[in-house]
Amino acid sequence: MSMQEYELIHATQEDESCLQQYRKRCMQDMHQRLSFGPKFGFLCELQNGEQFLEAVEKEHKTTTVIVHIYEDGVKGCEALNSSLTCLAAEYPTVKFCKIKASSTGAGDRFSSEVLPSLLVYKAGELLSNFISVSEQFNEEFFAVDVEAFLNEYGLLPERELPALGNGTDEPDVE
Repeated sequence: MSMQEYELIHATQEDESCLQQYRKRCMQDMHQRLSFGPKFGFLCELQNGEQFLEAVEKEHKTTTVIVHIYEDGVKGCEALNSSLTCLAAEYPTVKFCKIKASSTGAGDRFSSEVLPSLLVYKAGELLSNFISVSEQFNEEFFAVDVEAFLNEYGLLPERELPALGNGTDEPDVE
């Protein structure tokens, strides 16, 4: 193989690598532009009724807000908090919140018989409310169970596309 042939092959490989990096950047840019609206990614603890109202009423009109009303020591509340923490990471465009029933200012309406409860809002309007929601699941339940339940009612958006990495060990994007 001559030096010219070697340089031509090497240049072609470099071009292909640059083209692959360019494609990845374009896909990331396009994903960023199409992903509008606020991002959350965590389960937010609300301290009082005022924060509850603010979380629901002052959110972007396209944002789904899911509020878990709970109390410590009530069956199913801890498992639901854990499940919602996982789902918040999976669905960053959904605002996941939790508030103790005793902190809502309407604690008398939320006795332990109706907990855990889930309230789902969009554009400040109540879409769904589920009381004693843990009764919908087995004794032990996980994030996938809660996700399936919420999807059954059409309350979760499509999952976010996974972030595109910068590594070279990923398959070609064509």
